[in-house]
Amino acid sequence: MDRTAEEPRRVVLEEGTGEITEKKSRFIATVKRVESEEEAAAFTEAMKKKYWDASHNCSAVVLGKRGEWTRSSDDGEPSGTAGRPMLEVLLGERLRDVAVVVTRYFGGTLLGTGGLARAYAGAVKAGLAACRLGTVLAGVRMSVETDYTGIGRILRLLEERGIRPLESLYAEKVTLTLPVPLEQKEALEKEITEATAGRAGVTILEEIEYIAETGAGRG
Repeated sequence: MDRTAEEPRRVVLEEGTGEITEKKSRFIATVKRVESEEEAAAFTEAMKKKYWDASHNCSAVVLGKRGEWTRSSDDGEPSGTAGRPMLEVLLGERLRDVAVVVTRYFGGTLLGTGGLARAYAGAVKAGLAACRLGTVLAGVRMSVETDYTGIGRILRLLEERGIRPLESLYAEKVTLTLPVPLEQKEALEKEITEATAGRAGVTILEEIEYIAETGAGRG
């Protein structure tokens, strides 16, 4: 299988909470990384206990590398107006192993089915904007060994590509262990060789998956 052809998936690195108000109704979205159905269920129950006095605590969950397991709940809202719109935001953002609970405090004015769907989706987006997110990339673990005259050039190349060493060992020579996206592997190896006039040694250790931070919200 060509791993470079897989659509990158995203994960939550640090959970967050966001809130919006629509016609005096408060919608509070709490986002959490989860790795099992049991963990997702426990998180949902914890939010229901925390916000026990709320009108609704609706939820959506996506599990698995390809999002093969999904669940959503309207928690008493009209069918399809809460859980499904929330789930569609998660899937649209390519998020995996994630759960979100949107808590609603009713403000006295009905929003209608369209208004509810927009409000619940908007709350999830606000919650995600408060999170730190990362993209899971297919790559290789690369070892680079160089003398001290070449390390400055190599570090500049890495900075330009946004690559941060996993390990740096400064001894008689400098050895860097790098996570490198598959599509950059050959180009980076060539650039390092040219920048050091062939003095740096490059070794591909193994294929890996690793997480690159993509900040908050949409990547």
